[in-house]
Amino acid sequence: MDPDDDARVAALFVAGEQAALRVMYDRYGPLVFRIALAIVGSVPDAEDVTQDTFVSAWRGRSTFDPEAGSLPAWLVGIVRRRSVDQLRDIGRQRRAWNSVAQHFAAMDSSASVDNVVERTLVSDELARLPETQRRVLELAFYDGLTHTQIAAATGMPVGTVKSHVRRGLIRLRRRWEQDSAFA
Repeated sequence: MDPDDDARVAALFVAGEQAALRVMYDRYGPLVFRIALAIVGSVPDAEDVTQDTFVSAWRGRSTFDPEAGSLPAWLVGIVRRRSVDQLRDIGRQRRAWNSVAQHFAAMDSSASVDNVVERTLVSDELARLPETQRRVLELAFYDGLTHTQIAAATGMPVGTVKSHVRRGLIRLRRRWEQDSAFA
């Protein structure tokens, strides 16, 4: 790679030339993806981080200082931060998922009054969610589908499915926490 060419691409990028962003993505996308994959450990999450990295770079392009470091080094810093953010989100999603899963697991097939009440409460809470979040959670919990299977069934990208699951679980958990506070 020609260092002068990198400097020209960096200058065009900072100036807001979208073609420079494309060149950067073509050159450094594989590097960013490999770093993200090494940190987050899954291809779909690494793809999300890679996209987030370039979106963040584009939005923050005015902060890039070629005197302080190279464009690839700047991108490496961004991908590391975005990967850590992704891991935090995954942790939050797991906690929300576990909270909701505990509610579902507590509902066995017995016909006890408590069980019927619990099922009704869960159904009511699911009904309060936006349609897409509700449908995605139903496919995950009632049908036992994975994120990839839900994406195939709904035609949504896997990242969008994950977002709907995460947001839906967070909403359900907040509602249950509020209900527990008033109980």
